[in-house]
Amino acid sequence: MMTIANPIYDTVFKYLMEDTRIARTILSALLKKDVIDVKIRPHEYSNTENATLSVFRIDFGATIRDNEGNEKLILIELQKTWIETEALRFRQYLGVQYSSRNNITEEGFALPMVAVYLLGHCVGDIKEPVLYVNRQACNYDGQIVTQGLPDPFVDSLTHDSIIVQIPLLHGQINNRLDKVLSVFDQSRRDNNDAHMLKIDADAYADDAEMDHILHRLSAAAGDAQVRRNMNIEDEIFSVLKKKESQLMQALHDLAIQQEQLDQKQQQIGQQEAKLSQQQEQIGQQEAKLSQQQEQIGQPSRKPS
Repeated sequence: MMTIANPIYDTVFKYLMEDTRIARTILSALLKKDVIDVKIRPHEYSNTENATLSVFRIDFGATIRDNEGNEKLILIELQKTWIETEALRFRQYLGVQYSSRNNITEEGFALPMVAVYLLGHCVGDIKEPVLYVNRQACNYDGQIVTQGLPDPFVDSLTHDSIIVQIPLLHGQINNRLDKVLSVFDQSRRDNNDAHMLKIDADAYADDAEMDHILHRLSAAAGDAQVRRNMNIEDEIFSVLKKKESQLMQALHDLAIQQEQLDQKQQQIGQQEAKLSQQQEQIGQQEAKLSQQQEQIGQPSRKPS
C-alpha cells in the first residue's frame, strides 16, 4: 500500500493541479476530451480568502481537441469544497467570469466555459457520483436544434457543468474518470490520519499518468508545509462547524420563541374574542335595561 496526501484538502489539491501534466490528465477525464494544453488563469478571488468561505477555486484556459480533430480554447471554472456551502458562492464566482473582459475574444465573443464542481458533500437525493449537466438548444416544440450550432454567441451566454460528489466515490472503477477520481475516494482514508489515503499502487502500475499522480501526492504527503496547511484547514473547518452549530442552535431557539409568541398571540386573540363577546352581551343587557326603564317611565292609559 502507498500513502498519499488527501487531495480533498485545498493545499494538497493546489499542489496537485499546479502540475500541468496532472491537470491535463484530470481535466481530460472530466471533459471526456483530449486536453492538449492547459494554463492556470489569474482571477479576482484569492484562494487564501476563499479558504475562509470553504470554497477553493482554480480557473484554467484549456486547449481541447474534439473528435473531428478541431482545436479550440475553452475556460474551465473549477471549484472545490470539502464542506457543505451555499450555491450562491458558486454563482458569484461564475458571475466574475461572465463579466471579465479577459475572457472575451478579439471577435467580441466570450470563451466557451465549463463549470466543474468537486463537492465534499452530496446533493439532495442524487445517487450518481458524477453528473453532467449539458446544454441543449431546442425550438418551441422541444425539438433539439443542431443547424448552425455551436455558435459563439450562444456559447458566450450559456455553459455546461460537471458535478462530482466525492462521498459517492466508493472504489468502483468502470471507466477512465473513475480511475482518475479514485485518488479522491475518502473510503481510502488512513484510519489514524485523515490527512492521508492508502492506495494500492499496483492497481495503477500499467498507467503512466496515474503513476505520476500518485507520486505527486506521495511527495505532498512528505512536504512539511503541505502538512502544516492541512492542519490549518482542519482548524478552519472546526471553526466553521462551530459557527454552523451555534447558528443552528440560534435558529432552533428562535423557532421555539416564535412558537411561544404565536401561542401567546393566539391566547390574546381568544381573550379579545371573549372580551368582545362579553361587551356584546353587556350591550344587549344595557339595551334591554334601557327598554325596561322606558316602559316603566311610560304613563298608564286611563280607561275611557
